[in-house]
Amino acid sequence: MSGIGAAILDLLFPPRCAFCGRVGVHGVCSACEKALPYLDGALREGGGFGKCAAPLRYEGVVRDGILRFKFRGGRSAAKSFGPILAQCVAEELGGEFDVVTWAPVSGRRFRTRGYDQAYLLACETAKIWGTEPVPMLRKARDNPPQSGLDAAARRGNVLGVYETLRDAPIQNARVLLIDDIITTGSTLAECVRVLKDAGAQSVVCACLAAASTQTHK
Repeated sequence: MSGIGAAILDLLFPPRCAFCGRVGVHGVCSACEKALPYLDGALREGGGFGKCAAPLRYEGVVRDGILRFKFRGGRSAAKSFGPILAQCVAEELGGEFDVVTWAPVSGRRFRTRGYDQAYLLACETAKIWGTEPVPMLRKARDNPPQSGLDAAARRGNVLGVYETLRDAPIQNARVLLIDDIITTGSTLAECVRVLKDAGAQSVVCACLAAASTQTHK
């Protein structure tokens, strides 16, 4: 795109910091770059999901940015989120997967939002490695949101929600499963179970942020 074309787009659709939403910033503003709440231990294990790498705590500007990304049309933020997640995955899970996929939203939520935020995050993450995510899962029904539910209710809320896509290359695959946030890990655990039941050799997970209720090693 020409410089003039880019300038017109910036005028019509002003760029914003992916985290704090500051207008006029492409990517991440300098203040957020310095203040992002990176986790000391980015790898968490257990909860039925096996391993999950997550670089950031789900608080402050990270929470604001992800909520804007998911619910307020801030899909362009994925371009900034992807490199952050890709670096974390490379450091924590390098060599443990051969294919990338994502935890999909339901058809109803896709129609409401106009996009699947986990897919966009997976695309921008995989792009760093010169590849693309492969669709493997679909959400068979539109279950209630996980937010506001306790751990036991979250597990029950996702049981039977996901199924594999016909002809997806799952058999013997080593899969990296991407989602935006990990809280209790219930969603990831259910997706991992479905993929392994379908023949995946192994599944590791990655999320941009981890909620404070999620313990880690």
